Amino acid sequence: MGRELPRTLRSLAAPYQTGLPRDALEIIVIDNGSRQPPDDGAAAGLDADIRFLRQPRPTSSPVAAINAGLAVARGALVGVWIDGARLASPGLVAACLAAARLHPRPVIATLNYQLGPSLQFDSARHGYDQAAEDHLLASIDWPADGYRLFNVATCELRAGPAGPMLESNALFLPRALWDELGGYDAAFVEPGGGVVNPDTYLRACALPGVQQIRILGEGTFHQIHGGLSTSTPASAMAVLQAGSRLYLQRRGRPLRSMRDPGWLFDARQGACLATTPGA
Repeated sequence: MGRELPRTLRSLAAPYQTGLPRDALEIIVIDNGSRQPPDDGAAAGLDADIRFLRQPRPTSSPVAAINAGLAVARGALVGVWIDGARLASPGLVAACLAAARLHPRPVIATLNYQLGPSLQFDSARHGYDQAAEDHLLASIDWPADGYRLFNVATCELRAGPAGPMLESNALFLPRALWDELGGYDAAFVEPGGGVVNPDTYLRACALPGVQQIRILGEGTFHQIHGGLSTSTPASAMAVLQAGSRLYLQRRGRPLRSMRDPGWLFDARQGACLATTPGA
């Protein structure tokens, strides 16, 4: 992800990421066996606390690398990007910190967007590639105004922010909840981790006494890079079908989207718009 990672890091660093003191955020990059490992050059010119670590025994699944990152994270609130090619909107981290103060056991789920005119497994069939995406980002003068990303992206939630949600690609939990959850499940050894990201989101929401909080007005934006689930319709379907079969074997139940939206936290207003019945 030599093209994508520097953009991702820029989207998490000051001055792009707003509403945060300089020392409020650490970024940990875990390299899981890249042929050309990232180094400090990927963070050149960024004013941020960024650490680059290498997974000593990389595997085709990112689970061990993610858990290694969780083990060394120092923050009281920890967010996981399973995919290093996702740009953040400018207020995402500050919004997650604000939402975390609303409940003692919050599961904070940010919404997923994909850059381009449609979901990338579809737009790639019609000529959308890295060059087209570079032109797209230049057309909105990114990163001058990160909120323009919403104008050139497609939301992965087809029924809106309160609709069924399969996963969050920037999932934030307090340190204690990550420990209680046990991180990502090491049983998901398939390439890309299969459906380990949905599994982690669902397991987190099932912990006792937690409150799911979905963030509105912020999000992450996937850059096209030939990922397993975003390249073609066939590859996307194959990943989901294979992952669903293994999930059924491991959990004894079918993989289902989370239908309870929890609380909807409007980052622009700094308040919840709605809560689950009885909450």
